[in-house]
Amino acid sequence: MISGRYAPPSLSRRFMPVWRRNLLVWRKLAVPSILGNFADPLIYMLGLGYGLGALVPDVSGVPYITFLAAGTVCFSTMNSATFEALYSGFSRMQVQRTWEAIMNAPLTLDDVALAELIWAATKSFLSGLAILIVIWVLGLSTSLLSLWILAVVPLIGLTFAALALIVTALARSYDFFMYYFTLVVTPMAMLCGVFFPSTQLPAPLQTFAQLLPLSHATALVRPLMMGEIPAAPATHVLVLLAYALTGFYAAVILFRRRFLE
Repeated sequence: MISGRYAPPSLSRRFMPVWRRNLLVWRKLAVPSILGNFADPLIYMLGLGYGLGALVPDVSGVPYITFLAAGTVCFSTMNSATFEALYSGFSRMQVQRTWEAIMNAPLTLDDVALAELIWAATKSFLSGLAILIVIWVLGLSTSLLSLWILAVVPLIGLTFAALALIVTALARSYDFFMYYFTLVVTPMAMLCGVFFPSTQLPAPLQTFAQLLPLSHATALVRPLMMGEIPAAPATHVLVLLAYALTGFYAAVILFRRRFLE
């Protein structure tokens, strides 16, 4: 039986007070937080969608802004989960020492890590929902199938929050996060079908892109937004779940090494 640092995460409902604590703190800054998460992807979608979209033909049989809107949902959800798990999570862990204070209560490090994961996914859901509302208001999607995106967005948030927590566990300062954005987040945004179809890439890059979680997120969201059932949806869901579970397990191991050894 695996024990010690490499034991499976201990999951329980004890994470809920920590999640609620983060929610209560966030409520004090909810308005600027929502505007920040909402404005950046909206500018990308409207600016590129209408500006660049006027210069390019239809993409995958739809106007470019419609194609881009689906990618923006995934991109916004990924960014929101990543920023929360990196910058806010690191602040609570390292700068404010909130984690250490919480662990004086009858809570474990695993409880705190799980709360950070769920909280980052919660915030990313709000970000993805905001973009979806804009899409529906603009009439870019009228299919009832697009409602299923609301079930996909939390999975996307969990996936990228788990991966970001690995980086948080390794970080010694905020500067460390630039490596992750430069080497991981930005390449995924460019390769995984957010701004253009990944089929435009050379064959080796297409193969590589299929290994990345954002490709599977866009493969689920874009067909649903266009009123189609995604091809092999179970495969995409399982890949995202594998990234989320493996990422969280790795993050917990690294947090244990940082705090308990």
